[in-house]
Amino acid sequence: MTVRVLLADDQALLRATFRILIDSEPDLTVVAEAADGQEAVDLVLAHEPDVVLMDIRMPGTDGLAATADICARPGLSATRVLILTTFESDENVAKALRAGASGFLGKDVSPDLLLAGIRTVASGDSLLSPTATRSLIDRFLAAPDRPPLAPPERLAALTDREREVMTLAAYGKSNTEIADHLVLSPLTVRSHIQRAMSKLDVRDRAQLVVIAYQNGLVQNPRGNPGG
Repeated sequence: MTVRVLLADDQALLRATFRILIDSEPDLTVVAEAADGQEAVDLVLAHEPDVVLMDIRMPGTDGLAATADICARPGLSATRVLILTTFESDENVAKALRAGASGFLGKDVSPDLLLAGIRTVASGDSLLSPTATRSLIDRFLAAPDRPPLAPPERLAALTDREREVMTLAAYGKSNTEIADHLVLSPLTVRSHIQRAMSKLDVRDRAQLVVIAYQNGLVQNPRGNPGG
C-alpha cells in the first residue's frame, strides 16, 4: 500500500526537496503541498492523506494550530501528523503532542530517518527524536499538576503486560527493543500497545508516553527501566 503524504512548509525549496526524496520511494507519494497552516487543513480535508509532514513556523495559521485542527476532526482520524521543525524546544514538543501530533523530528534528521519516520507514523506508531523525548520528559516532570490525559483509575483496566509494555515505550524503546527486553515478538508488543491505546482511549503511542509520565510509571526517566 502506498503511503500518501502532504507537505506543509512555507519554504518552497524545502518542499520541493522533500517531494523529490519522498516520491523516489516506491511506497511513498506526495499528494499535495501547503505553504501555511490553513492551506494544510484545507488540503488535508480535500485529499485525506495518511501523513502530514508539518512545519511549526509558518505565516498565518502555524503548524501547531493546524495540527490541532486536523486531529480534532473525527473524519480525519486516520491522518497522522509528523512535525518537522528546527525548533525542538520543550514547549513546542509539549504543544505538538497536546495538539495530537504522532511524531516530532528536527530538520537536521537524515533522509533515511525521515523516510523511516513517515512510515513509522503511517503505521500507527509514534515517533520522537531523542531531543524531543528529553524535552517531553522535562516538560511533564516540571508540571506535575498538568491535567492527566487519562485518570489513574482507567489504568486499572490494563493487564500487567500492557502496563509493562507501555512503561518501556515511555522510556523511548521501539517495539523491537521492547520485544527483545521481554522475549516477545514485535507483533505481540504491537498488539499490547494497541490494546492499551484502546483501553485508555488515546490517539497514538505518543499520548501513551504522556500518560505513563503523568501516572508515575516511569521511575528513572533519565536512564533505563530499573537502571
